[in-house]
Amino acid sequence: MSTFTLTAEEEERYADLQDMALDFARQGETESLESMIRSGMNVDLSSTKGDSLLMLSTYNGNIECSQMLIDNKASVDKTNDRGQTPLGGVAFKGNLEMVKLLIDNGADVNADNGGGKTPLMFAAMFGHKKVVDYLVENGADIKSQTLMGISVLGIAKITGGIRKLF
Repeated sequence: MSTFTLTAEEEERYADLQDMALDFARQGETESLESMIRSGMNVDLSSTKGDSLLMLSTYNGNIECSQMLIDNKASVDKTNDRGQTPLGGVAFKGNLEMVKLLIDNGADVNADNGGGKTPLMFAAMFGHKKVVDYLVENGADIKSQTLMGISVLGIAKITGGIRKLF
């Protein structure tokens, strides 16, 4: 059994390639990123903050790139260092198309995104009615979700989003 050791230059180059892959995910450079993945780059590569390629792609609204990552078996529920999932991020942003993509590919609609906050809570807090509706239609638990003892409906009311949501 042989041992393979990388030189400092090789390690630096690999770190540069990882940074490029993360940037490709942010920018929606689907072809370039897919080439890297097919060449052996980890499809669940994460930034120093734990943001996966899929999280960066979905958060930045790159639907084609996100679909490619999912097709290459990226984990749809991989959390970052703050416990946030890609679905939590796109619910926060109100991107219904991306919410649909993630849910259609198995994302957990009731996932804890840190401190008991769920994608539904993020959507409610920021008045994203269509996202709230879609999450509820797809199994989000509207009755038991609370933040500091306040229901999702209460959160929407406090933020002034109740008129937009219901």
